[in-house]
Amino acid sequence: MSYTVDLSFRARRELVESRNWYEEKQPGLGRRFVHEVFAKVHLIENNPEHYPRKKGFHEAKIDVFPFLIVYKSFKSSNMIIIISIFHMSRHPKKKY
Repeated sequence: MSYTVDLSFRARRELVESRNWYEEKQPGLGRRFVHEVFAKVHLIENNPEHYPRKKGFHEAKIDVFPFLIVYKSFKSSNMIIIISIFHMSRHPKKKY
């Protein structure tokens, strides 16, 4: 089953801000961060129910960077909405 993935405004902002931060620390690292995020998004797209659900949201950990992709999946419309690309050092209540 093919899903459509959409990033919320918040998730887009977090992605850009994090990419920029990593890129400032080391040239090319921001690009690697974005690559890792979208590699995980591709896995989510292929099997959205694979990742654990907490408080009605799924959470998929990015392997190389300390981030979670927080998302909701809707089988009826074949849609995945990425709510947040959440840095794990932030307070957990800010995920949702």
